[in-house]
Amino acid sequence: MRSNPTCLCVNMEPVVEVVAGSYEQIAFGYRVYKEQQEWTLKADFTNHAHTASLSAVAANDRFIATGSKDETIQLYDMKSRSEHGVLHHHNGTISHLEFYGTSHLLSGGEDGLLCVWSTKKWECLKSIQAHKGHVSSLSVHPSGKIALSVGTDKTLRTWNLIDGRSAFIKNIKQNAHIVMWSPAGDKYVVVIHDKMDIYSLDTATVTGTIFNPKRVSSVKFLSNAVLAVAGDDEFVRLFDANSQKCIGEFKAHENRVKALESFTVEDFCVLASASNDGFIKLWKLNLDQISMEPVLLAEVNTTARLNCLAVWQPSSQQKATGEQEAQAATSQVSTQPAPQPTKRKTVKIFAEEVVIEESSGPKRVKMGGKKKQENK
Repeated sequence: MRSNPTCLCVNMEPVVEVVAGSYEQIAFGYRVYKEQQEWTLKADFTNHAHTASLSAVAANDRFIATGSKDETIQLYDMKSRSEHGVLHHHNGTISHLEFYGTSHLLSGGEDGLLCVWSTKKWECLKSIQAHKGHVSSLSVHPSGKIALSVGTDKTLRTWNLIDGRSAFIKNIKQNAHIVMWSPAGDKYVVVIHDKMDIYSLDTATVTGTIFNPKRVSSVKFLSNAVLAVAGDDEFVRLFDANSQKCIGEFKAHENRVKALESFTVEDFCVLASASNDGFIKLWKLNLDQISMEPVLLAEVNTTARLNCLAVWQPSSQQKATGEQEAQAATSQVSTQPAPQPTKRKTVKIFAEEVVIEESSGPKRVKMGGKKKQENK
């Protein structure tokens, strides 16, 4: 892992950090800076912890998690700016990662497992055989009580995260590769090749269908009604999730767009896009006037083939601390050596653990084997 402490600037406020994974086994971290009307993406860190191409990346306000074809989940601590450890449980490529708040990380893999991890001690609390084939995608409801998953067994499954049991199984007759809840949690989208079915939570039925000209590679709800879609071409398209109509499109890259993320600044939405052409780009969108042409705010060429994307935003306390450190860094950066990474901890999970919720409190049941932690 390499970090760049010289990227701290007192006159340019760090807003967020964009993290991209690549086929070249490297995760790239770029800090977003805004000074008046000028936006820039400055290299913050590169992490080459994996031994195969990255396949998933997720972030909460403390950690960044990356998944890979090397069957591991690598953790990076954004507070200490150091590698935090590696999680071993899946047998096969990590296909999807998603944090729920600050407390849990969910992972899905080609082994068909859906795992729930505690971010406090990085224990595997639940290990569910979710699909007979691969877990292609998963999404946690905003309430944190249920999750959706799709896999190569042609099913859409709903999971009760309180007891780790299947709540509902729907045969969708085709292999979906993306599922995602809307921000309000009243609807969700299921993607099958170039088709996007919008489901209602109340009825669990399809209320509308959207077709993209190309196979869909990424979707992102920019609001509860606006859905951004990237496919196997250079364009990003915007759809109304209620009417299923295309309400805008623009050429974002020179090659196919692989991943989309978003965050909000002031009164507008910033859409982040990553492509096989190596570029990460930030686009300004006014959701109240969605027909307006998006404005390119910043771009950076990583020179790598990017395939996944996440946005890290610090908590308000971390942000205040970071601003103080940024001011101090300007007087010390030329004389102080770069901080050394803290000692790396490897957390190996050899046993399946399930948490069963009972009236008297949670009961931990070990399903055999041993759990071992090693310091390396």
